Amino acid sequence: MASLALLAACSGAGPSAADERRVFRYNQPEALTSLDPAFARNQANSWAVAQLYNGLLELDSTLQPAPALARRYSISPDGLTYTFVLRRGVKFQNSEAFAGGQGREVGASDFVYSFRRLFDAGTASPGGWIFRGKVLEDSKGNISDTCFVAANDSTLRIHLKAPFIPFLSLLTMPYTYVVPHEAVQKYGKDFREHPVGTGPFQFKVWDEGNVLLYHRNPDYWRTDAKGHPLPYLDAVAISFIADRKTEFLTFLQGKLDFLSGIREGSRDLILNPDGSVRADFQGRFNLQKAPYLNTEYLGFQLDSAKLTGEQASQGRALRDVRVRQALSYAINRPEMLAYVLNHVGRPGESGFVPAALPSFSPARVPGYTYQPQKARALLQAAGYGASRPLRLRLSTVAERKAVAEYLQKNWADVGVQVQIDVNQSAAQQELVDNGRAAFFSKSWLGDYPDAENYLALFYSPNFSPAGPDKTHYKSAEYDRLYTQAIREQDAARRTELYQAMDRLVVRDQPVISLYYDEIIRLTQRNVRGLTPNPMNQLLLERVRKE
Repeated sequence: MASLALLAACSGAGPSAADERRVFRYNQPEALTSLDPAFARNQANSWAVAQLYNGLLELDSTLQPAPALARRYSISPDGLTYTFVLRRGVKFQNSEAFAGGQGREVGASDFVYSFRRLFDAGTASPGGWIFRGKVLEDSKGNISDTCFVAANDSTLRIHLKAPFIPFLSLLTMPYTYVVPHEAVQKYGKDFREHPVGTGPFQFKVWDEGNVLLYHRNPDYWRTDAKGHPLPYLDAVAISFIADRKTEFLTFLQGKLDFLSGIREGSRDLILNPDGSVRADFQGRFNLQKAPYLNTEYLGFQLDSAKLTGEQASQGRALRDVRVRQALSYAINRPEMLAYVLNHVGRPGESGFVPAALPSFSPARVPGYTYQPQKARALLQAAGYGASRPLRLRLSTVAERKAVAEYLQKNWADVGVQVQIDVNQSAAQQELVDNGRAAFFSKSWLGDYPDAENYLALFYSPNFSPAGPDKTHYKSAEYDRLYTQAIREQDAARRTELYQAMDRLVVRDQPVISLYYDEIIRLTQRNVRGLTPNPMNQLLLERVRKE
């Protein structure tokens, strides 16, 4: 394999460098845009940076925040001050950015720097929303100079302006990984391809569109339960095969160790219509299926400011809630999952919060079921019918084309003509983030396992592109409930508030929930230590190949 040969060449070592048992190989078909954690906005970037960096906290096996670079932490009784005591002796990886090329020890001031750069206009990170509105602000609403404080080299304090119950979970996100100011200052914008972190692997080479290579970090701070140094692997080789069938065939040839998700084009090759593995593949690889904190949805841009031409025209139609509700009632979700997705996922017949979270409840948050007659009636009430047909364009990406084509037929059955525009992933992201797509398909992968992370998409201070509210939905009632929920310490009451917010999302339909996804992971039979969780994280420091 080309990546393996390049790995051996880059290592300068002998034949053992090419021992495939010590190299983990995975493919990244979606666009990878940066190895800077300040831009870990999607799964591709998050997986890549997770191997290179660490944060204060990480999620444990039960998806609860646990110490990482912080060896302990405390929260003040009023919920406003978080104090973290750092591990001593953790060093940044060796880099030309440091004097003599030797990595230095991480201190509390590095976290202050890393957090503050999320708000720096020169950085232009999309991650500032995780702190904005939560930490101390000045009289103009800007992040205060005193919200992140290095009390000494090993003590960090974070001051909030009001209690925010999921705050610890926020600190497990890749946006909060620590970076050294020396490397950012040396490389500037090129820090995206010259990463320097504290993680189990360190950057070796990135031939964009071809291969990305990491080597084992020999100075990694963590050991396993027996005191053996981590990681077990010598290297990670990431390829960029865009074609899903080619990706799957490469996996079958044993040239990839892992696939996440069964892509369009290979799904029917692997799974029977009922979701079971086809007989000719049983025993050839391991298949794992688990609930996934991912909601696949359709979004509507409710703000006309950036819509032009035909997009502006259809935007006017879609701002009528009856039209949005009609489009939702027209979708036969169970049939879509059976005929298009081989029963991978659960029909999105409740709210936006996915089935893997505690507040999910179809009984408390009833959504939309297949009712084409109701869809036609709503369209007629909105002024659309045979004499005035509704014509729309749906912006999507190649991997969602089959679902879009199924929806296209559902909508045609109720008199709505929808043209499908297939974009490259990066172009689709740009259109949606900047409010230039009136009707679009997207997914929301949970940043942390709390319903607040999903419901933050509809909190009006979080308007994109700076925040995750991509529809620019705005509701005073919703904002009031959100503000109340994030301060509510009683878990049962907080769940009630989450469900009330989700009911508003169902009522107003800024998004249509299509389905709550499930993780499908394929691994070669010699891979050990790689287990799925609802966050679909890719953590390789404890992975072995036998």
